[in-house]
Amino acid sequence: MAIKSDQISSLIKKQLEQYDASLRIDEVGTVTYVGDGVARASGLANAMSGELLEFESGAFGLAQNLEESEVGIVVLGDYEHITQGDTVKRTGQVMEVPVGEDMIGRVVNALGEPIDGNGSIKTTETRPVEHKASGVMERKSVSVPLQTGIKVVDALVPIGRGQRELIIGDRKTGKTSIAIDAILNQKGQDIVVVYVSIGQKDSTVRSQVETLKAAGAMDYTIVVNAGPSEPAPMLYLAPYVGAAIGEYFMYKGRDVLIVFDDLSKQATAYRELSLILRRPPGREAYPGDVFYLHSRLLERAARLSDDLGGGSMTALPIVETQAGDVSAYIPTNVISITDGQIFLDSDQFYAGNRPAIDAGTSVSRVGGDAQIKAMKKVSGTLRLDLAAFKELEAFSQFGSDLDASTQAKLARGRRTLEVLNQPLHKPMPVEQQVLILYTLTHAYLDDVDTTDIQRFQDQLMDYVSGNEKYKQLFEYITSTGNLPDEALMDEAIETFKSHFSKSVEPADYVAPTEATPKGDS
Repeated sequence: MAIKSDQISSLIKKQLEQYDASLRIDEVGTVTYVGDGVARASGLANAMSGELLEFESGAFGLAQNLEESEVGIVVLGDYEHITQGDTVKRTGQVMEVPVGEDMIGRVVNALGEPIDGNGSIKTTETRPVEHKASGVMERKSVSVPLQTGIKVVDALVPIGRGQRELIIGDRKTGKTSIAIDAILNQKGQDIVVVYVSIGQKDSTVRSQVETLKAAGAMDYTIVVNAGPSEPAPMLYLAPYVGAAIGEYFMYKGRDVLIVFDDLSKQATAYRELSLILRRPPGREAYPGDVFYLHSRLLERAARLSDDLGGGSMTALPIVETQAGDVSAYIPTNVISITDGQIFLDSDQFYAGNRPAIDAGTSVSRVGGDAQIKAMKKVSGTLRLDLAAFKELEAFSQFGSDLDASTQAKLARGRRTLEVLNQPLHKPMPVEQQVLILYTLTHAYLDDVDTTDIQRFQDQLMDYVSGNEKYKQLFEYITSTGNLPDEALMDEAIETFKSHFSKSVEPADYVAPTEATPKGDS
């Protein structure tokens, strides 16, 4: 069938209308090496540091080493389908991860992808993994407490919203337990929690998630997990991904608690990447920029000014030491970046003092600014009392004849340690902490047997909270943050104690439904 000239003309006009004159140029390179989670490629002369690169297989990578003839690339995810000779092209973008309210309650990997088997995450918003920390003028001072529910922490090393408090100690001394208890205590506090697990066993992470679920803490928690079977780039990226997820809520005016468990393993993964990328090794074979690795991460924790919404992100990084050596490279680096440290002592742990926090080495550089007035008042002399007890205890080992005054101080010190002991995953509200510390510092426990102190504490809390006259003590502390009428506190403690000392429960005392076991860590 012959085609008419007017039909040809209309087809040409239609094609001309749809013609796109734009020119697209892709800079493409060739993979020269791949292995151990990294690749090297030639031909990408204009690639930028941190730029996202796309491989022929569909995988992505981050440009790291910008050398004269090659680019060192950290591969994101599975690198087994990348082979030598494959093409790789620039994208002109930086790596971003999904963020949003739908992330809450989910377990994701180091790319922000769900790994909990509960389906996809329906969120359209993203944030860059690497983000410059807010400047000095964009912040305000740390003055609002972040209660952990752990007596020895809230009394001696208080943490404020926007602070960075390091948890440091040997393996198996209860570092993660402190972080998990702090997460559990945020229930009902309108705080979003991001827990970043780096190199922890999958079974351990599963157990922790089950603990959080059982306590209802997953309702406000996001878990980012990079397991030990993951390639080193995933362990390196996981903390930055967690920080990006937390920053979303911080810039929305929310308060965020983020736990990095632990940064020692991130530093090890970064060392592995750096050595494979042929970067020159320095002290302990770490690359020279390992300090920058952690400083640019932890500086993202802040309390923002009112102009930026007043949100905050509080960081609890965890670092593992070897034989208590805090002078090793990574511990000293992170100590210099953070606003204080909670040091866990293995000797105290095995002696049964749990949490095994060394009051002499632990410090919070925010201090009393992150405490309510009532806690500041009742815990004022606690650190000095513990230090004096430690000295007396060491001295008393060399002598058998001790005067009555020394024996009394030793007895008070042992009772102080027993009061500060706390069962695992049993955080205590701050108003109850104030009451038991008031009881301790005002000598009400001096004639209570050390083995009875935990029972005394539990029954005192139940008695005061169940008594119409005395429960206002807790309400006053909660609403004002100040210490209530001391005469009423004395009366409540003395009334309860008069019955407790005779092993007879007060008439209006309601026994707890189950005994609280002494915790492990």
